[in-house]
Parts: sequence; C-alpha cells; structure tokens
Amino acid sequence: MLSYTVTVSTGSQWFAGTDDYIYITLVGTEQCSERTLLDKPLYNDFERGAVDSYDVRVGESLGEIVLVKIEKKKYWVRDDWFCRYISVKTPGGEYVEFPCFRWLVGDNEVVLRDGRARLPQHDKISVVKRHRQRELELRRKTYRWKEWQPGFPMSIDANRHKDLPRDIQFDSEKGVDFVLNYTKAIENLCVNNFMHMFQSSWRDLADFEGIFLRIKNTISEYVMRHWKEDFMFGYQFLNGCNPVVIRKCLKIPDKFPVTHEMVAVCLERELTLEQEIEAGNVYMVDYEVLDGIKANDTDPCTPQYLAAPMCLLYKNMQNKILPIAIQLKQTSGEDSPIFLPTDSEYDWLLAKIWVRSSDFQHHQTITHLLRTHLMTEVFAVAMYRQLPAVHPVYKLLIPHVRFTIAINTKAREELICECGIFDKANGTGGGGHVQLIQSAMKSLTFRTLCFPDNMKARGLDKKGEVPTYFYRDDGYRVWEATKSFVSDVVNIYYADDEVVQEDEEIQGFVKDACSFGMQDFDQCEFPKSVKTREELTEYLTVVIFNASAQHAAVNFGQYDWCSWIPNAPSTMRQPPPTKKGLADMRLILESLPDRGRSSWHLGAVWALSQYQDTELYLGMYPEEHFIEKPVKDAMEKFRKQLAEITSAIKTRNEGKNLPYYNMSPDKIPNSVAV
Repeated sequence: MLSYTVTVSTGSQWFAGTDDYIYITLVGTEQCSERTLLDKPLYNDFERGAVDSYDVRVGESLGEIVLVKIEKKKYWVRDDWFCRYISVKTPGGEYVEFPCFRWLVGDNEVVLRDGRARLPQHDKISVVKRHRQRELELRRKTYRWKEWQPGFPMSIDANRHKDLPRDIQFDSEKGVDFVLNYTKAIENLCVNNFMHMFQSSWRDLADFEGIFLRIKNTISEYVMRHWKEDFMFGYQFLNGCNPVVIRKCLKIPDKFPVTHEMVAVCLERELTLEQEIEAGNVYMVDYEVLDGIKANDTDPCTPQYLAAPMCLLYKNMQNKILPIAIQLKQTSGEDSPIFLPTDSEYDWLLAKIWVRSSDFQHHQTITHLLRTHLMTEVFAVAMYRQLPAVHPVYKLLIPHVRFTIAINTKAREELICECGIFDKANGTGGGGHVQLIQSAMKSLTFRTLCFPDNMKARGLDKKGEVPTYFYRDDGYRVWEATKSFVSDVVNIYYADDEVVQEDEEIQGFVKDACSFGMQDFDQCEFPKSVKTREELTEYLTVVIFNASAQHAAVNFGQYDWCSWIPNAPSTMRQPPPTKKGLADMRLILESLPDRGRSSWHLGAVWALSQYQDTELYLGMYPEEHFIEKPVKDAMEKFRKQLAEITSAIKTRNEGKNLPYYNMSPDKIPNSVAV
C-alpha cells in the first residue's frame, strides 16, 4: 500500500471549525483514491485554527495529483467549515499545495486545483479542463447581475446580506450593521442627549463644541478652530475628503461671469484675472451635477435644500489655494449673486458653507459610493463570474475585493434604501442620492478611474504646480508601486501580448464588466477587450488602486474633516441666499442641520472612518492563493516599495498642523470593506 499524507488547515476566524464529517478524494492523472473519511478517534478534528494531518492509503500510484475533492456531511446540526488549504505529501516525498480559503456550507462538495496558477490555454489534461468549465458554470449561476436602480452600475443579485454566497459574507454580520454601529457611535460620542430635540436648531456655533467633549482628534480640532478661514476652505479641495473636484480654470464660463474688477483685490501678482488664468494660477470647482437634484423631503416638517454652486479659486504667492468668487446657482442673474471675500462676513461665510455642503453631497454619493464602492463591485462580480480560482488574475484580485460585495449589499439593505439611514440626515436622501448617481454616471468613464489620466484631465498632473497637493503626490507614488507589482505578476504568466489575446477568460472578465456591469453605456468607454500586457496591467491597476488607495483617500478622513458640522453640513434647512446683505448668524444657524440630524451625521462619519479589527493593508496577503516563488518575490518587492512610501510620508508629516496620511500605505486597506 502507498500512503499519501493529507494536511488540512482550518481558518482562524470565528465559527470556522466544524464537527461535521469531512471526506477527501485525491484525483491523479492515473487514477483516483477511495473516498476517505478524515477522522482521528478520540480527537476533535477541524477545530478553529487547527492544522490536522491524515493518511490516505492506495494500492497503486495515482500519478500526478491534479485535484482534491472535499465533501462535508452533516453530523448533527448545520455547521459551516472554513478550509484554508489542503496539502498532499506523495509517497515520493513531493508536496502539492491546494489553496481553498472557502466556506463549506451544509452538505457541500468542493473540488480544488493545485496552487499553481494556470491560464486556460495552458491546461491540457481533460479532467482539469472539465473542472475549470464546471467551476465557471456554477459561479455564473451563483453570482448573477442585477440592476438595483435604473442607470446604476449593475450589482450582485441579492437583496440582503444573508442571501449572499457564504464565501463573500462578512464573518460577523453584526459588525457591519449600519443601524447598530451608527447608534453605538452616537452613544459613544455622547451626543445621544440631543436626539430628543431632533428638529431644534443650535443656539450658536460654540454650541457645536459640546459634541467634541469626548473627542480627541488633532485634525478635527484644528478644523473646528480654523474652518471659517479661506485657506482652510481652499486646502480641503486638495487634501480633504473630496480632493477630486478641483480643476485648473482655462476660461471663465459664461454662466459664471466673474470679472477682474470683482476679484482684483484678491490677486497678488499685479496681473489681470485673464493673465492669472493664462499663468495657471486660477482653479475652479463646479457642482453642476447637483443641478436639478431633488432635495430630501422625507420630513414634511423640516424642508431641506440643495444647491449646485461654482467656486473660483486662486493660488496666491504662498501657494495657498483661496476662494475668490462663489455663485450658488448654475445660471447668473439678479437672484444669483456672485459672492466675494469683500462682501460682509456672514454673506461670505454662508456662501462657503453652501459650497461645503454641496461638496459633502458630491463626496458621499459620487466620489465615495459610486466611484469606489459600486465600481469595485462591478469588477468583483465580473471576476467571480469569469475567472476560476486557478487563474492568476483571480488570485491577484481576490484580496482586493474582500467583503466589498457584502458591504455594498448591507448598504442597499440599510443605508441607501428607501427610508434608510441616508434619509435621516442627508440633503440628498429620499431619492436625491439615486438621481445624483444616475446623473454622475453620464460622466463616469474608464479613463476617469485611471489616476494619472484623471489628474491630467483636471490640469493638476504637474507636481511643482501646487506643492501642497499631497493627495496627488502620494497617489502617484502608490499608483506607480501598484502598477509595477501588477506588471511583475502579469509578465510572469503572460510571455507576450499574444498570450493575453488568447486568454478567453481574461477577455470574458473585461467584457463582462463593460457589457453587463456597466450595461454597455455608450459614454462609459470601458474596454471590451485587452490586447497587450500593458493594457492588462493598466486595467488591473485601476481595479486594485480604486479598491484600496482611492477608497482609503476618500473614506478614512471623513471624521477628520466632516465631524465639525459647520464645515461639512449634511443638509441645509434654508434655501440658498438670492441676495446679498441678508445673512447673519441667526440665518446661518437656521440653515445648518438641526441637533438630531447633526447627531446622525456625526455617528455616520465616525463609524465610516473606523478601521476593522482584522484589517488587511495594502501588500498584506496572508491567504496564499499564489504559491509560486516569482510571485512571492514580486509581493516582497511591492511591500518594500510601500514601506519606503510610508516612511517618506511620515517624514513629510512631522511637525505639520495638518498632516496628510490618507494615502499612506500603512493606512490603506486592501479592499473596500467599510
């Protein structure tokens, strides 16, 4: 008799172990082993975190072991099991690794390939080719597309988190319950005492400071002290939560008739406004996408309002970005004045507050939800449908889509659904957020998701131009490190461009993301195929960068920049001013969110800014889907590059009142999971 030693590793997460019966069958090129029960008498097998070894005896050699079939049969009650990997030691002493990293639910069967990544055209053995085909057929039945709202990117076909396949659910659904987490945050932040005064206004701006009694956060406290200042207003367009809307102004648009005479007092270089524009010193933000969006009307007792402002910004001699003109409508006229720094203190402050509130709506719904969460889900669903676990691109992407479908499903279930949490505090609640995404989809293209292209399109790709644009500078470094890593992996498996073109699975993945995930929208310009290694590298870099670095940049600073509510009002309770000279502190307080909505807002930005206890950061790959040494070497090179970037950012931040760390690799989770 010949003996094969089978080693089984059980996951270490909660409830990963099982008391069910586990059977194994080894499939070789010559023959298969008998179906064997893995059991040690008087020993509790498959405990959480355990590594157990067993002998499988056969009469003759099985040949090369190409598949391992695992079967789980119920012992008493339903008892799910998370298997990390199976390794097989042959009678000749050779070790073969079979990564799993999957849940076995109920009476379940899983067939595993060995850990070597394989392109479809390189599989020659009929049994593994059939397995590959069956795996994808099952995946396409399990991971189905669904349109949650008309005009949205497609998402997973599941109404609730518990309806998802077990492999992509959170380990503990309780940990991502939005209602529970937001309520807990409100209690922890000591603001729940305001909830009974839901619709009452704050007495004065200092009243907001009561929220900060138990909060120690350097940046948020700095924002609280300086939020009224023009430099702080402008700085946030570079390094705040939404650093993606500012763009170089090449020409003053007709709808925003700012003249030199209006802003001359703000210009420092003895140039006209037109000359300053030609010199590259003038920038703009335009929230046109908000024009016509319905404001939240879920509470008839408290009307809420939105605006679609434009703001002109100037780079002064100290390289600070300062606002010099604001218009709160998309059309000019008597009822649409252009507010200026030379106006009264309260006119100018209220105009800036309106811009900050509009920026908050744009950030939450477009920059954060649409362009990171929903877009990553498109790539994730396409990956599960088109790439088997043995494909190198599946192995590359799987850490970067971890929990994304789960968090998005939970959001559709509790957060952005009708009567969800979004409706409680946000001016675009009650359906406005749906309209906003539908509108934003008209300008979402593949190239806008490509970091360097996005920077170039906004005229901000040159580092020396705005030396304090840390989001851009750090983003370029992380992008290049990520692209270098992806390129290394792509070149390991694709010898040349022809191999890319012959890979039917990778072509199916790219086409599925465009034709189904993006519904073939004409304006999206997503590729339907990739023809070269360079194209494939860029495509995968876009997926990984937006799921990791871009999401981190626009998510984890929310408490820093949005917890001081006058700096980022989630809604406005008075309409935008149509005349100058009417604003005072009373109007500002009546415009800002009331106490109840402020409490929900604060709980939200606190909860969304928290890292998970089991967070995996960029470059951390504890689940070894790859077993080949060249890929592990590429991972190590990637980690060294990321460590260098982290060190450089830490050095730059030393002594700064406003350190920028949202693009620091040690604070970038691998995936969109919160």
